[in-house]
Amino acid sequence: MQPPVILVPGIGDDESKLHMLAAQLQQAGRSPLALAPQPSDGTAPIEALARLLAGAVDDVLGPEQPFDLFGFSMGGIISRYYLQRLGGLPRARRFVTLASPHRGTWMAYLYYARPAPRQMRPHSPFLADLNADLQQLAQVEFTSIWSPLDLTIVPASNSALPIGRSVRVLSPLHGMLLDDPNVLRRVTACLNGETER
Repeated sequence: MQPPVILVPGIGDDESKLHMLAAQLQQAGRSPLALAPQPSDGTAPIEALARLLAGAVDDVLGPEQPFDLFGFSMGGIISRYYLQRLGGLPRARRFVTLASPHRGTWMAYLYYARPAPRQMRPHSPFLADLNADLQQLAQVEFTSIWSPLDLTIVPASNSALPIGRSVRVLSPLHGMLLDDPNVLRRVTACLNGETER
């Protein structure tokens, strides 16, 4: 039996952002669980949101249940911190991110002094620390999905990491990636361990 899939949305989002992906996963026979640490408006640092995620996972699944994990945009960074710094790695089987600023985005400067966007700027101390031990992610089946047309993650290639698989999708609007049926199919395929065709 497949483990549950935890879904984590991005900045300014709640569980409703993941409705279409959850429906796609259910059609594929999976059990999705959307968890949206709040506040997601950038006013809470990513470490705090990751601690909330860790607590929610334990509350809903218990402390030992294995899972697959998906994070959209900032949700991918929250999820990485949970895996790499808060003990989530031993329980995770697959980890898929979509349009997550793993190496930062210049658009984060638009949020000025908010803690989470500051952490998602290129070369931030937070990302430098998280990226210093990328090899930890080799413990899971990791895939970063990104679009070269993404104008929110700048440069768009900062959504890819030099570990695991990198999957390019051609979808132009960051905020609508989770509304694109092709993207949803790719995410579902990666979470199900299906190879590229």
